[in-house]
Amino acid sequence: MRILWNGKSAMIANQEKLDSISNNLSNVNTTGYKKVNVSFRDLMSETLNRTGYPTNSQEAFTGTGVRTSPWIRDNTQGIIQETGLKTDIAIDGEGLFRVVKADGSFAYTRDGSFKIDSAGKIVDAKGNILSIDFKGGHNYNNTKFSPDNLSIDKSGEIFIKEGSTFTNVASIPLYNSIGQNSLISAGDSLYVPAVNVEMFRSNNADFLQGYLEGSNVDMAEEFTDMIITQRAFELGSRSVKTADEMWGMINNLRSR
Repeated sequence: MRILWNGKSAMIANQEKLDSISNNLSNVNTTGYKKVNVSFRDLMSETLNRTGYPTNSQEAFTGTGVRTSPWIRDNTQGIIQETGLKTDIAIDGEGLFRVVKADGSFAYTRDGSFKIDSAGKIVDAKGNILSIDFKGGHNYNNTKFSPDNLSIDKSGEIFIKEGSTFTNVASIPLYNSIGQNSLISAGDSLYVPAVNVEMFRSNNADFLQGYLEGSNVDMAEEFTDMIITQRAFELGSRSVKTADEMWGMINNLRSR
């Protein structure tokens, strides 16, 4: 029954590959989205060189199927697009913004489409507050931001306009982690660290005010992978069908 199990494992693996492709295509227009990739691994091989098993080779092996690796996120840079909005911030380089959720926990994101809420705080689309390092006694309680007085330079320093002068009141820290699978998607373009993963400060990036980073999904590449994966899935299903026909023939044999 090896052919049945091999065909089944191929169908399951290629279905998961199709799921990852669908996830990428559905997020092609998501700000700051990083595509996911899936690779394949062989399962344990089985030797045919044993007593009573017909083979014409001393080094004959047969595979026992295939499985997928964990989804791996591709952190390559997305396309930078100009929006002209002062509250939009793109990261050109490595790192993620840190936001404070309603329950006080931290989450991380590449989505720089921020807004100013009614309290003068910099927040994302879900109301999570952008974590920034205030200076000189400034904080969110005594410093009110607005689209008109907000200025951010390439190093992430935040200035507010007071009359005709700009005052440096804070800076935007970026964070990173070690390992491709160190962050877990939490929905709404947010990530949380996996168990035992430590986040560290990163300074290997520039900030671009009035810009947003698009997704790094290549539509042509995804559609090509989808066609190849669909064909591989069909081959797996065909092997199952062939095995079923073979066993059907054997079961219908009549001795003479």
